[in-house]
Amino acid sequence: MSEYTIIVPDNEILQRVCGTNDSNLKLIESALGVPVFAVGNQLSVECQDQDVQQQLKFVIDRFTDEINDSTDFTDTELIESILNTDGFLKKRNSAREHAFLSSLSITVPGGTRKVYPRTRGQAELVNNFRKFDLVIAEGPAGSGKTFLAVAEALRLVLSHQKSSIILTRPVVEAGESLGYLPGDLQEKINPYIRPLYDAMNYLLPRDMVKKMIENGVIEIAPLAYMRGRTLNDSVIILDEAQNTSREQMKMFLTRMGEGSKVFVTGDLSQIDLPRRTPSGLEQAMRILGDVPQISVTRLKADDVVRNPLVKLIIQAYDNSSEAEEY
Repeated sequence: MSEYTIIVPDNEILQRVCGTNDSNLKLIESALGVPVFAVGNQLSVECQDQDVQQQLKFVIDRFTDEINDSTDFTDTELIESILNTDGFLKKRNSAREHAFLSSLSITVPGGTRKVYPRTRGQAELVNNFRKFDLVIAEGPAGSGKTFLAVAEALRLVLSHQKSSIILTRPVVEAGESLGYLPGDLQEKINPYIRPLYDAMNYLLPRDMVKKMIENGVIEIAPLAYMRGRTLNDSVIILDEAQNTSREQMKMFLTRMGEGSKVFVTGDLSQIDLPRRTPSGLEQAMRILGDVPQISVTRLKADDVVRNPLVKLIIQAYDNSSEAEEY
């Protein structure tokens, strides 16, 4: 029987792949269905099945790329996350599936890490970001829609395919007017935009993000300030779009200028609008869903990649009649 071998030149990474008492290696063996042998700086399987060989390579490559980036995961959790990737679980045509997922990784020039879609749904979202000029992405918290939108926007701008990024969110006030909050406009809007800042600072050095904002390459503005503008040669991201009114959504979508791309992200299960105020995101998905030049992508609980409990929480709320009453 022929042997397939992968060389892992970094001994520390090899040790972390194997885990304490080979605990991670046993997880990989269970998923592959064949023994994996660690000798020196090599991992090998005695198997002629090319799908199994490609699956082993997929796991080691992904782990090596992400090991220093995944502050939210232990080594074992990262291994489990990779083994639960849709592309890994599909035994048939798995080599093609791995190639599909890998081809949709996002490399941000000057960035500190490479971004991989972790599920088939996330991969399809990245693919749609690249194919369509207007993408509406709806899905639960933790499904990666905002993070992937920011990563793709940074890639487009830093590879000089677009000239600027415009980030906006609706300001849904909770008991106090934006005008009475302390500070200038930027300081007032910062708390609402914080998740977008977090994504950018995760992907790029902080001083690089700061410089891009100072130079106007990245612009952050309240949704209300979009009225009357035409935004050319830009990537425009509207986050938390479930909290737009119908009028706001139509106004925003019609700001799109020549050579621009628009990414709209939101979660219809987290609408904070006053009662009897319909969501602009819900209407836009219904009206624009059949327009062939527009992508409406729906992510699911299976696409959630935060702490595993988040997925269980979302599923519990989805299945609860009490949540419906609320």
